[in-house]
Amino acid sequence: MALPQTGYMPKITVVDHLGNARIIEAASGASLMEAGVKAGVPDLVAECGGARACATCHVYVEDVFFEKVGPADDMERQMLEYAVSPVRATSRLSCQITISDELEGMTVTTPPAQ
Repeated sequence: MALPQTGYMPKITVVDHLGNARIIEAASGASLMEAGVKAGVPDLVAECGGARACATCHVYVEDVFFEKVGPADDMERQMLEYAVSPVRATSRLSCQITISDELEGMTVTTPPAQ
């Protein structure tokens, strides 16, 4: 798949725990949490506003995109310990996922509770 042109806003699908999908457009360089909150995704609570001081923007990244997103660093893993819902191998805080053109088509799922 060819990468989109510069200035293109990648489309990311956010699926809630009930299976309802919402496609959001996100500017490269923004965090997934910022884009989701701006788009009105209700399951991204983001109590700390992206300061990596809570786990209320927890998402499960689709397996095929996890390598592109990369694993959580030590501080993020520590915050994920406070997540209300189970943490999985593909868990990330959406405030720590930086949007790039190569994430076009990625799907993330929000857990049942934040």
